[in-house]
Amino acid sequence: MSETPQELTQALLDAARKAGADSADAIAITGTALSIDVRDGTLEQAERAEGSDIGLRVFMGQRSAIVSASDTRRETMLAMAERAVAMALEAPEDPNAGLADPAQITNQTDSRFLELADPASEPAPAALEEDARRAEAAALSVQGVTQVQSASASYSARDVHLAASNGFSGGYQRTSRSASCVAIAGSGLGMERDYDGDSRTYQSDLRAPEEIGQSAAERAIARLDPKRPKTGAYPVLFDERISGSLIGHLMAAASGSAIARGASWLLDAMDTQVLPGTMSLVEDPHRPRAAGSRLFDAEGLATATRTIVKDGVLQSWTLDLANARKLGLPSTANAARSVSGGVGPTVWNLELTQGDKSRDALIAEMGTGLLVTSMIGATINPNTGDYSRGAAGMWIENGEIAYPVSGVTIAGNLREMLTSMTPANDARRYLSRVIPSLLVEGLTLAGE
Repeated sequence: MSETPQELTQALLDAARKAGADSADAIAITGTALSIDVRDGTLEQAERAEGSDIGLRVFMGQRSAIVSASDTRRETMLAMAERAVAMALEAPEDPNAGLADPAQITNQTDSRFLELADPASEPAPAALEEDARRAEAAALSVQGVTQVQSASASYSARDVHLAASNGFSGGYQRTSRSASCVAIAGSGLGMERDYDGDSRTYQSDLRAPEEIGQSAAERAIARLDPKRPKTGAYPVLFDERISGSLIGHLMAAASGSAIARGASWLLDAMDTQVLPGTMSLVEDPHRPRAAGSRLFDAEGLATATRTIVKDGVLQSWTLDLANARKLGLPSTANAARSVSGGVGPTVWNLELTQGDKSRDALIAEMGTGLLVTSMIGATINPNTGDYSRGAAGMWIENGEIAYPVSGVTIAGNLREMLTSMTPANDARRYLSRVIPSLLVEGLTLAGE
């Protein structure tokens, strides 16, 4: 009989002790992933993966090393531990390395109230195939769509457990159910494509495949015959589908690892304005059924609601233990790790203050400018916040959508952009990042 992730982590810690490690932590993940792709009404690809992955981090004083494997036999674990100890002895000392103090770790590890795993049975491959077929058929039924590049449905389930020699032991189960469609409109060099998709923890929450397929089709058709506007400074409205990238840049700059390295345009920004005074940014890791929910972080610390920006003013960096020690601050319980990678800070669920106007109302107020619906590439200067990205979307004239746009570049400075934003009220509350459409004035567009 196969061992549970909890049993695997305890076996890894035992192996580390036998190998002479001063301290250690371990992670074990067992899971199943199933993916179905449909093309032209027939099954194109079906993939299924099952397996276990284990990772071990050992400490020898303030030296550390990480090893991982997908082989869970006892002899493999013993060999892993021995190699990890040998590697750690050769690693440079890090005065900030080490596990949490036992007084810091949480004993509240029952995550069931977060509803991270759907109790429903794993869907049959035929059910996933049918969802993909329905999405494809809906897209093809829209006049103007010439083909569907892909229609997919997938399911995954994971059982995760973390344990450490400081006494922490905790785990959780997580499921994900998704469907997506990429539609193509037009022909030859005039083809345009767009997509829609949905991913939920619970199957019952997933949007209907027909809705996903039709939306992808309509978006693709709307992009036909694009033009390039004249180069100049214009207001830019970042659609809700991609507006989260702006907040993502803010959070990357507020990461404890970037601050500790001195490589952030927010380096001296604590307690200063980084968003408009009417806006706050809150992290809530305890939202049920949300992808970014966690009861505890990868170092065994209890997570909690955190106000990152309050009334426009930056309140907090995102910290794991090592970066918190470097900065002389307490951890914000934002440590994350993979099986094979080290521990680093990341953010959980985010919610930005929404406005009182719809996206259409902001479009009407823009006059002339760009509604951005997709972006490619990114050039971000981490030290200055200078921003440049390729974009496509809809040109706005006299407060109305005039024609599709592609092949333009948006440029500005993130510090200035973020403090001059106007939010819409269209954020989807079930997403991990609840970010509405965001209007930014006076960005430079490179077009014709």
